[in-house]
Amino acid sequence: MYSFGSKIRPQWLLYGSFIWMTGSSAIPFSSDQVVLTAQDGAGAVASENMECSRIGRDLLRQGGNAIDAMVGTQLCVGVTSMYHSGIGGGGFALVRTADGRYETIDFRETAPAAATQDMYNDDVRASIEGGLAVGVPSELRGLEYMHEKWGDLAWESVVMPASHLAREGFSVTADMSRYMVAGMKDAGRDFLIDEPSWAEVFAPNGTLLGVGDTMYRTRLADTLTTVAKKGASVFYTGELAASFVKTVRDADGIMTLEDLSAYRVESREPLSTTFRNHTLYTTGAPRQRPITLNMLKTMEQYPLPPTPDTNLTTHRYNEAMRFAYGARSLLGDPDFVRGLGPYEASLIDDATAAHTRARISDNETQPVDHYAPHALFVPDTHGTSHVVTADSAGRAVSLTSTVNLLFGALLVDPRTGVVLNNEMNDFSIPGVRNAFGFEPSPANFIRPGKRSLSSITPVIVEAPDGGLRAVVGAAGGSRIVSATAQVLWHVLEHGMTMTEAVAEPRLHDQLMPNEVWLEYTFNNETAASLADKGHQIKWVREGLSAVQGITVLGSGRFEAASEPRQKNSGGLTA
Repeated sequence: MYSFGSKIRPQWLLYGSFIWMTGSSAIPFSSDQVVLTAQDGAGAVASENMECSRIGRDLLRQGGNAIDAMVGTQLCVGVTSMYHSGIGGGGFALVRTADGRYETIDFRETAPAAATQDMYNDDVRASIEGGLAVGVPSELRGLEYMHEKWGDLAWESVVMPASHLAREGFSVTADMSRYMVAGMKDAGRDFLIDEPSWAEVFAPNGTLLGVGDTMYRTRLADTLTTVAKKGASVFYTGELAASFVKTVRDADGIMTLEDLSAYRVESREPLSTTFRNHTLYTTGAPRQRPITLNMLKTMEQYPLPPTPDTNLTTHRYNEAMRFAYGARSLLGDPDFVRGLGPYEASLIDDATAAHTRARISDNETQPVDHYAPHALFVPDTHGTSHVVTADSAGRAVSLTSTVNLLFGALLVDPRTGVVLNNEMNDFSIPGVRNAFGFEPSPANFIRPGKRSLSSITPVIVEAPDGGLRAVVGAAGGSRIVSATAQVLWHVLEHGMTMTEAVAEPRLHDQLMPNEVWLEYTFNNETAASLADKGHQIKWVREGLSAVQGITVLGSGRFEAASEPRQKNSGGLTA
């Protein structure tokens, strides 16, 4: 079997993630122990929090479908992983229905009506922190849209489990503790301890909660209960909306009640292409998922060798990745950028893949200009989470949600308990080069009502016979694209289980900076081979991306694999 070749280090076994298979008991994750059972199941769920995956699993057991399980799981993630996700943010989803149809749901935050492309000219920091950084929150509208269209259980039934958890309390996990510390470090101040609206949850006794302590989010519980009983619209009009709009405006923001009431979910046609006799479906712009498919299409141009050459194949794969990231700069919101449809289609056709392969040298990597990066813009969000669900009828959801950076705009509404996003930072700012020295991308400039470019990449894979094969997605900012592509590549080309594919050491090369990132567990021989071909190697810790995946094994069996680099993630089957 093709592999990046490194053994998982022993300390990974201490991370505490679990891999669940249909009909099995929970087992600690081990790269050398993959158990596939043959029992039928109602479905599967994987998320970054085991408690939330249990909620989704329980909803499946109660007769709910993949959409019901997704809503319950996602709302729970917003309670327990507020640094990544929540109803103060937004996201994207790809849905597969029982009859094999696909729909892309764009519930990305939008720029307020008063936003302008030069609004951060005098203070770029205002796009990161404070009211001016907040895009129109949209997650609840997205969840409502999907539940109304495809859900089987009552809305209150899928919302209330998250409300109960917020009210009754949940344990601070090792992941949460790490992100709390990281969030304050990024902010440059101990806001979770020193600012009253945060401290009442995170430091109720004047000291930051630690691993094993119980956290309560009673204000958010009240908000979710109201939403459960009255519907999502109560969040966009009336007193709840007025409260967090006031919080935004008190922090120098420009959002209005009209911005909230005017928000609409966008339903779009998914993109699709074939890879190794499977059909892959994904979202289009303003997501950058065509880039992931572009990488796989390029690799499909190489015939499968009878004896794998790991070093050469890894070099080719990394070169395909560099070309893919170079193609990102022309993507943007299709409602504001003309001609995106033909451009997206060209990125995933065989002719483009063949052209890209012809430009790849097996002997060496090339200078950055060779990959035509133009004005490269690479959103680098850290506050992102992914949920995957599937059921026995063939329905599936791959959903990514985000508040953008850790703890969003560092604003929490004191009445509703909602943590507000800083999605405006994902727009390009005229005249401001990004961290890698590239000019800003005009396709991603701010416009009123516009949705910013995103690395979010939900994927659903259809088997050659038309049945559901896999559901995959990732969190991790600019690493979302590379992580998702690698897992799909390992499953569909190398025959790995989802568990094995998610555990494989990862590489990432977004073209700028001009270096390839290798996890410390990556094979040293392959790393040396890459260096010999001119790649600049940077060794990085594990956990810069987090993948969730489900595979259908046949005869109703499911495999749910959650990110082993997160200590408290979990994949479960029902």
